[in-house]
Order: sequence, then C-alpha cells, then structure tokens
Amino acid sequence: MTYYLNIRNMSRYLLCLSLFVFGNAFAQDGFVIKGDVGKVKEQVVKVYLNYYADGSAKSDSADVVGGKYSFRGTLAESVMASLRAKYKEDPGVKSTRAISYKRDVVQLFIGNSKISVNSVDSFGQATVKGSKPDAEYKKIQALTKAENEKMSELNKQYGEYNRNKDVEGMKRLEADAEKISAQIGQKNKEYLMANPSSPIAMYAFRQFAGYDINADVAEPVFLALSDGVRNSPSGVEMAAKIEVAKKTGVGKPALDFTQNDTLGNPVSLSSFRGKYVLVDFWASWCGPCRKENPNVVAAYAKYNNKGFDVLGVSLDQPTGKEKWMKAIHDDKLTWTQVSDLKYWKNDAAVLYGIQAIPQNYLIDPKGIIVGKNLRGDALLDKLEELFK
Repeated sequence: MTYYLNIRNMSRYLLCLSLFVFGNAFAQDGFVIKGDVGKVKEQVVKVYLNYYADGSAKSDSADVVGGKYSFRGTLAESVMASLRAKYKEDPGVKSTRAISYKRDVVQLFIGNSKISVNSVDSFGQATVKGSKPDAEYKKIQALTKAENEKMSELNKQYGEYNRNKDVEGMKRLEADAEKISAQIGQKNKEYLMANPSSPIAMYAFRQFAGYDINADVAEPVFLALSDGVRNSPSGVEMAAKIEVAKKTGVGKPALDFTQNDTLGNPVSLSSFRGKYVLVDFWASWCGPCRKENPNVVAAYAKYNNKGFDVLGVSLDQPTGKEKWMKAIHDDKLTWTQVSDLKYWKNDAAVLYGIQAIPQNYLIDPKGIIVGKNLRGDALLDKLEELFK
C-alpha cells in the first residue's frame, strides 16, 4: 500500500512510499473504541476504521445507532488509525462532495485500551480520551506545531507553483522545506531522548530518521530507546533496516543482484563494473518517479558516451508489466530496465532497504557507492564532478 509524501515531508521531494506500522508493544488485551456523533450537524450513518498492522492494511466499519458507534480489536503494538464518517444521503441527489480530512476524518493513535471519541459540530472535530499513545502523539504535535504550520503553508504554495508549472519556484520551496523538515526531525529526537519508552517511540523515530536512513546518525538514537520499544514488531523491523543502511551507505561496496530485463534476460549489477552506473529505483505508477525521469534522461544523454550508464529497477506490480513497458516507452528510457514485478517486495529493493521511490545509488567503476538519491541538478552536478 502506498501514499504520496506531502506537507511535512515535502522537503524530501514528492515520493511514493510504502506504509509503515508505528508504535510499541504491549499486552494483548484488545482495544475498544466507542464513538459519539450525536452533536455532529450532519447525520452520520456509518463510520470506517482503517489502520495498518501485522504487515497489512486493516479496515472495519460500524453502523451508527442512536448517535453512537463502536469498534473492537487486538493489536500487537500501538498504531496510527483513521476514522472516517459516512453521512445520510438524499436518495434523489448524487453526492459529489470531496472528503475533507479536517471535517470528515479523525486521525488518532490507538492501543489496547478503552478509547472514547466524541465529535462536536463536525465529525473531524473530536476529543479522544483513554488512549495513551494518542496523548503522546498530541505532545509531539504540540512540540512541532510551529514547523508543521510553516510546512503547511509551503505545501499550499507548492501546489500553486505546480499548477503553474513554475519549476524554479518549486525548487526554492523544496530547499525551504528541507530545513523545516530537519527541524521537525530534531524535535522528534528530543522527544525520544526524553521519552525512550513512549508507546509511539517508533513513530517519532521514523520522523527523525526519515526514509533514507543514515545509520551513523540513527543507530545511536535507536540504541537509546527502551528494550520494549526495540523489541516491538516495528522496533525489530527498524533494527533490520538500520543494518541494511550500514551496508548501503556512501563508500560501501554495492550489493550485487540479478533480475530479468524486459525480454526476460537476466542482468546483474556487477555486469556494469568498469562504468559509473546509476541504479534507479522507480515504478510506472509512481508520479514523482515519472517527473524525475526527464532529469535522468538528460544525464544519460550527456554522459553515456563518457562511461556513465543507468540500470532501472522497477517496483511495478505482478500485473503491471504492460504499464511498466508503456512507461519506459513514453518516458524515453533507453537504458537497461529490470524488474521481478513484486511491487514493494522487489528483491533488489528489499536488499537495499528501499522505503520510498524514486531513490537511486551512483556506483563507481570499482563497484563502490559514491552517491545516493541524486535528483535533478544534483545528479548532473555530481557527474560533472566525476567526469572532469
């Protein structure tokens, strides 16, 4: 399952991301959510619950009776969840109103406890009680409020620039957003240092570490967390990702892999030894990847005859070969393309710990990683430096 990175993480460019579990382990007592929508102006007839746990997306629904609804379940650790309202509709009128996250959705952290959600005026304007993870989440929100407000304004401006195709304007905002994102990460680190056993410690850690983990920076903070946090399902998963990050940092030998190209012929990364090669992780369904492709095309056209090559690794889905092939043709990607069509479980992506796309690794003729996530002008600047 994927979502597009926006607002708070816009500075890390618009990326396609896999969805992750956030939280901490606790007793298997189960959760109960009891909601009250009796004071909501519009009549709510059904509520949908969505979250991610045990490696997959979970969903449930509950009818509203007498202004009340409820959910029950069991969790291995606290998770981010969302409640969405469905309103009574006029049988003769087709509703075309878009969902408003502020009006129609309640986002909260849930754990195995009794939780009350009371909505007033609008469904999204709700008070949550009984959830310790959610109370901690609100502390982080308060801690990063100023930065999030700035990022929200940048996101609005970014949307305007995008609609007007103002590339330079978008680049300026990305630089500003990168600074704010770093500030948010630092505040999450401060929260972790003060709350190493927090039920949402792994959520805060991911906000601090980001999708492109720097093991030298992230591991000391991770090791400072409590045993309970580090041994939780998401803690164990993060420990594995940090180990991968140690092996895929700049200066490390590139991990070899072999996948089939578009004709079914096996291609290994090591077969590019002797050239600078950009291993480019992307997918036909990833909008940000498709926007980045022209930059890679330009770099390939300028430096291919000087010893630069590209190996595209697609995270397309098992049924997506035709879309993959069409994207290659439409975007004029003339270099070697491989994929095992396993989506986020692409073997090469798992090997390199890919959590978001587009991502890339620049590897030198000896097989050593000399650059990561070089996009736009950064890729051309790096190649110019290398081929001087």
